[in-house]
Amino acid sequence: MKEKNLSIRKNGMAVLLLSILLYVAAVAGTVLGASDGQPLLLGISIFVLSTAWIIWPGLKVLRPQEALVLTLFGKYVGTLREPGFYFVNPFCSAVNPAAKTKLRQSGDVSSKSAIQAASPVSVEDLSKKISLKVMTLDNNRQKINDCLGNPVEIGIAVTWKIRDTAKAVFNVDNYKEFLSLQCDSALRNIVRLYPYDISPNVDTTGDGVADEGSLRGSSETVAARIRAEIQERVEEAGIEVLEARITHLAYAPEIAAVMLQRQQASAIIDARKMIVDGAVGMVEMALEHLNESQLVTLDEERKAAMVSNLLVVLCGNHDAQPVINSGSLY
Repeated sequence: MKEKNLSIRKNGMAVLLLSILLYVAAVAGTVLGASDGQPLLLGISIFVLSTAWIIWPGLKVLRPQEALVLTLFGKYVGTLREPGFYFVNPFCSAVNPAAKTKLRQSGDVSSKSAIQAASPVSVEDLSKKISLKVMTLDNNRQKINDCLGNPVEIGIAVTWKIRDTAKAVFNVDNYKEFLSLQCDSALRNIVRLYPYDISPNVDTTGDGVADEGSLRGSSETVAARIRAEIQERVEEAGIEVLEARITHLAYAPEIAAVMLQRQQASAIIDARKMIVDGAVGMVEMALEHLNESQLVTLDEERKAAMVSNLLVVLCGNHDAQPVINSGSLY
């Protein structure tokens, strides 16, 4: 099913004025026919009064970035896309299976009962018009195991719009629910390929070579793969996915504390390694300067004692407490 763009004249205002004039003439004819005893005029006027309203359902008003999918006795007629005041076949009906389905910024697709419980549904909400605006779907956070089996919580925001109204209406049952479910499925498929943090011997690209991809460090790459996966799945629904962004990423609560301790231990080890490397370099530099200046001659035993003392001072967690020897060194 492909979209057919209806290019009809925007003559809705002319038809509306004509119908008003027709009703005025019918009322005048009814009064005149009843007063003058003209049964033919009276009958025609009553018939017009009782049937002229049939043309009113054919009046359609479209605002910018709105579309109307029309069917006639079950057959797809076409789609109105341009804003304006139209008159179409009064027997045409608009179709929008997702008219009562709402996508909320902070939740998933809401059911009909949930919408009614949250707030009354207005006439505008029940309109069969399809919005062509850019919209955002912010699904609920999901708990997914990464490639190492660690449970993580992740949420995404998907920016999308309707590209083909005929596909959106006729190819799927409810294009909003369809999009939401496909976002969840695509998110799970991509997240399970990546570790939360950089891990050795992990191939995230599928080329057989280990890389440094991760959910935390490669968020742009992960988001791009999620967007491509969703786009492939919703192509049949006439939906264009413009962007997908990760809005929340964290370890699941049951392992968050353990992973925090692991990160802290790794940070402490890295810091200690840096301190030791720096201390060894400073001790080596001190010995070289003493030898070059020949300020004092140290044997191997005294060099070892000096190295030990300097390393204790430079690598200690607390300030050094010096011990002053006022006598001989021996």
